[in-house]
Amino acid sequence: MKGATDVAIIGAGPYGLSLAAYLRARKVDFRIVGTPMQLWRDHMPKGMHLKSDGFASNLYDPNGELTLAHYCAEQNLPYADLGLPVPLETFCAYGLAFQQRLVPQLETKKLVSLRRNADRFQLALDNGEVFSARKVVLALGIDYFRHMPPELAELPNQFVTHSSAHSALDRFRNRDVLVIGAGASAVDIAVLLHDAGARVQLVARRREMEIHTKMQLPRPILDRLCNPISGIGPSWRSRLFTDAPLAFHYLPEAKRLRIVKHYLGPAAGWFMRERFAAVPAATGCALAAATLEGGRVRADFATADGGHRRFIADHIIAATGYRVDMRRLSCVSDDLRDAMRSVEHTPILSANFETSVPGLYVIGPAAANAFGPVMRFAFGARTTAPRVSRHLSRSFGRRLVAPFANKRRQAQSEHGFTGAGRDQLEVAPVRPHNLLRDRKP
Repeated sequence: MKGATDVAIIGAGPYGLSLAAYLRARKVDFRIVGTPMQLWRDHMPKGMHLKSDGFASNLYDPNGELTLAHYCAEQNLPYADLGLPVPLETFCAYGLAFQQRLVPQLETKKLVSLRRNADRFQLALDNGEVFSARKVVLALGIDYFRHMPPELAELPNQFVTHSSAHSALDRFRNRDVLVIGAGASAVDIAVLLHDAGARVQLVARRREMEIHTKMQLPRPILDRLCNPISGIGPSWRSRLFTDAPLAFHYLPEAKRLRIVKHYLGPAAGWFMRERFAAVPAATGCALAAATLEGGRVRADFATADGGHRRFIADHIIAATGYRVDMRRLSCVSDDLRDAMRSVEHTPILSANFETSVPGLYVIGPAAANAFGPVMRFAFGARTTAPRVSRHLSRSFGRRLVAPFANKRRQAQSEHGFTGAGRDQLEVAPVRPHNLLRDRKP
């Protein structure tokens, strides 16, 4: 075995990079392994835009040194806190800049094996290296958890793929493509396929496609009072979920699971409404079967009125989302997965994101059932990174010595960080007067 570290972070998306930036500031010995922003760069279609507003599309570090707003100003790119959709390409470039500036020690490697060895964890990488860590944080994002309907699962990739398999869509020009799904990924990929010259048909089980309405800016005072802005959308309930994920953590388990399952269901961004009008859509259709027929794929659907519909295409793209299931983490040893307590195959976590396996943590979308819907968004890293980094540094008997005084006032005013006793890196609660004040685009 070669090398050892106190903390190993697996994954280099918004959660992993944000936690690494905090650990680096706290001078904790750690390694971070993964491809930076891989899900966003390799598994989302070029040309799409983020649903989250500009102010809610940040990665996080203790000083607020590099927000999306700062990056766009540096690069002379359009930006607004509200009302201006963030292009995927901009967000990816921003994430890479954050990594290069604040997490330069990132190792672009892949974890192939994680197992427990006495009081340490043993990690094997795809380059053959093996090292140990006292603590491990899984920040793996959602790509492990692609959901493919069972009716499509046995068909070859030549004919059926998940929406996350596509970043470029040019290969579908002049081909018939059936998109199955009702959420943002379905609408986005259908519109982008249409723009790329494909003949697209979208089919959804829902009876109506949900597309958000554009927010009126500046917002009327009544809207601001009734539906304050949050990082996952305007409403008091969303505000509670973003500002009090620890309160959510202490709700009864059944209630937490129900909220996460049903809150903020499939919906496309407001900016897709006009573009989506050009895409044929059949709603109220549930997939019943799919088979190959003459070099193409045939899909049969049961309709809401008791009838059926059939579509034949060159290719089916399943924009059917993701379902967290820790059993699908093939890189984690069986005994470690079995030792992890779970509910509905998602990890049961402590208030510090630690699993029932001491020293093993899970952050990001896989933590949603424990900390609420905010964990499905990059915005959740705002709470996760400082909390987990503080817990880890304390477990090693360390205290932070305020190395950020020169930028602290700027961080307080722009990013909600404040001194909090001896740690000095707590996420500040939102003060009541801020609930009535919108950010201006």
